[in-house]
Amino acid sequence: MKTNITKIKLLSIAMLMVFSSSVMAQQPAIQYFRPYDQRGINVFETTKEDTVEYDGFKLRIGAGFTQGYQNLKHSNGLTAASTPAANLYEMGGGFPLAQANFNIDVQLYDGVSLNLVSYMSSHHHNEFWVKGGYLQVDKVTFLNSEFMDNLWKNLTLKVGHMEINYGDAHFRRSDGGHTLWNPWIENNIMDAFTTEIGAELYWKKNGIIAMIAMTDGEIQGNVAAPSQPDGAKRKPAIYGKLGYDKQLQDNLRVRLTGSFYSTKSSASNTLFGGDRTGSNYQYVMDNAPVSVTGNYTSGRFNPGFRDNVTTFVINPFVKFSGLEVFGTFEFAKGKNQFENGEGTNPARAAIDDRKADQIAAEALYRFGKNEKFYFGGRYITLNATVADGVTAASAGTQYDVTIDRLSIGGGWFITRNVLLKGEYVNQNYDGFPNAGANNRFFEGNFKGFVIQGAISF
Repeated sequence: MKTNITKIKLLSIAMLMVFSSSVMAQQPAIQYFRPYDQRGINVFETTKEDTVEYDGFKLRIGAGFTQGYQNLKHSNGLTAASTPAANLYEMGGGFPLAQANFNIDVQLYDGVSLNLVSYMSSHHHNEFWVKGGYLQVDKVTFLNSEFMDNLWKNLTLKVGHMEINYGDAHFRRSDGGHTLWNPWIENNIMDAFTTEIGAELYWKKNGIIAMIAMTDGEIQGNVAAPSQPDGAKRKPAIYGKLGYDKQLQDNLRVRLTGSFYSTKSSASNTLFGGDRTGSNYQYVMDNAPVSVTGNYTSGRFNPGFRDNVTTFVINPFVKFSGLEVFGTFEFAKGKNQFENGEGTNPARAAIDDRKADQIAAEALYRFGKNEKFYFGGRYITLNATVADGVTAASAGTQYDVTIDRLSIGGGWFITRNVLLKGEYVNQNYDGFPNAGANNRFFEGNFKGFVIQGAISF
C-alpha cells in the first residue's frame, strides 16, 4: 500500500497525539487480546481463557511511538588506500528517525476479533503503509452448532496477511514504533520475522500448545507461476509449533517450544529479511553514502535463502520470581534461486544448501513494584555460510563467517505505557574476506550505547 500520502500521515500522528489521553482512558476490553503496554510482556500466544464478557461490537485504537539516542562507533580492518569499503559512514551521537505504529483492534462478534497494524513512520518506508491484519476466531457460536462449539473449546484460527508464528523471539522483538515488549534495543542478529498470507490453526489445553499453518511463503500476494527449466514452481510454506507453557507455582513459570518452517520454492522468501521497518542500530557497518530507506538492516544478517528454506528453532523460557531467562537455538538451511540452478538459461546444476545457525541467550532481573525496573545481559552468536557473486552462470564464492553480539542493559517503566531503556552493545564480525561484496565486514566491529523512550497503548 505504497501511496504518497504524507499529509494523511502527519494528520494521523497529530490526531493521535491530541486525543491519546482520552482514547487511553476509554479503551474497551477485547476478548483474547494481548495488551500493547507492560501487561503484554511475556505474553506469547493468547490463551483460551474467556476473561472478557461479550457485550457487542467494540473498536480499540492504539499506537506505539519510539525515539532513540544513539552513540555507536564502527570500524573494520581495511585501509582507505586498499578499498573504498574502508570508508565506513562517519557516525557520532545523535537521534535516529522516530518510528510510529497505528493499531486497530475490533471485537466483531463473540470470540471473533480483527487486528490491523500500520506503520506511520519507519526506517525503510517513509509513507503510511499497512503491516498486516488478521481475523482471529476463538468461538464459533455464529454457526449455531453445539457440536462445533464443543469442538472449538480448544481451537483457535487465525487467517489473514499476518506476522507468522515461527519461534518465540518475535513475541519479544521491536516492531517499528512498538518497542515496549523488547527489553533490548535491537532484535536477534538473524531476525526471523515476516508477514505472509495464510492461516494458522491452534490447539491449546492444560499448557500444551500445538499449531500447524500454511501460507503463500512470500511477503506479498502473487498469482504468477513462472515456468522453470527444471519444472520448479512456486510452493506454499508449511510451518508449525509444539510446546508447553505452564505456571507451575505462584513464582515459577516454564515454557518450552519447538518450531519449524519450510518452503520448497519461492519467488522471494523473506523469513530472515521481512522486517521493512528497520534496525534500531542505525547505519552501523555501512559505507557512505547512506540513506534511511536504503540502509535499514544495519547490524543484522540475512542468509539470503530466498528460494527454498527449512529451519528449526527451540525456545526455552523460565521466569522465577524476578529472574527471567529466554533462549533461541536456531538451525536453518536453504538457497537462493541461482543456487538452485533456476533462471532463464541456467549454466550449471544446483548446489548444496547453505547453513545458518544462531544461538541467543538472555537473562533479566525484574524488580520493584509491578516489576517496573529491570537489568540484564544478552549474548548472541551466529555461524553461517555466505555466498558472494552467485548468478545463473556462476556459483560465486562461499565462506564461513561468525558474528557475535554482547548486550548489557536495563529499563524503567515510568508507567505501564511508558518505558525508558538503555543498552551497551559490542558486535564483532569474523571470517569475512577483505575482498568481495561483503568486505566492509572484514574484521568489523561496532560498539557503544543506545537509549530509547517507548510509548505504547
